[in-house]
Amino acid sequence: MKLHFSLLSSILLGFLSFPILAEDKEIVQADILFLKMQELEIEIADLRNKVESQEYLIEKLIKESAGSQNDADNEKSDPLSTNSLIRFKGIEDVKSKEDVFSSATKALEAQNFERAFTLFKYFVESFKDDEKTPLSYFWLGEISIINDNLDVSKDYFMELISSFPEHYRVPLAHKKIGDIYLKNNDLDMAKDRYRFVVREYPNNTASSLALQLLKNME
Repeated sequence: MKLHFSLLSSILLGFLSFPILAEDKEIVQADILFLKMQELEIEIADLRNKVESQEYLIEKLIKESAGSQNDADNEKSDPLSTNSLIRFKGIEDVKSKEDVFSSATKALEAQNFERAFTLFKYFVESFKDDEKTPLSYFWLGEISIINDNLDVSKDYFMELISSFPEHYRVPLAHKKIGDIYLKNNDLDMAKDRYRFVVREYPNNTASSLALQLLKNME
């Protein structure tokens, strides 16, 4: 994008080297200023996204640190707690992992969102899987939107984006975050996120959806 603006700016500056009317020169200078402003707006939008991601990761680390301390205290008071045994068994039992994810997706298909949410949440807390874990985060975010828990939804989508940046659901997760901003009437942040999707993932279906929403917001 910077190269695109730089090229246009160079072309416009080239015109200034030829003898032209003062009025035309002012128009060309105004065009250059407009291009620079657009480039600056894109850089600001990208910076917002990066800051937002960093803030999420910092908050996550703080919560995990506090949670680890609480877990340690709980284990001291009850080292054979049911929760600890279930999680340990789940991590070691591959069949259990498949069963939990399968049950979660079946509940989702049946629109039993409460059960699906519980199972997907249990999955991400108990297992590690490069394909199923990011999908679980995505559906946790989606179910949270359905239940109008927008802050919770955003956290799940941010977890997907930050932990699995190459996953195929990431473009749609960015778009969903734009939807959350839109639901909260934060139009500027929604537009920034939709433009980010269009710019960064032009060949993804999420880009088409984001572009249509941008047109509707004009």
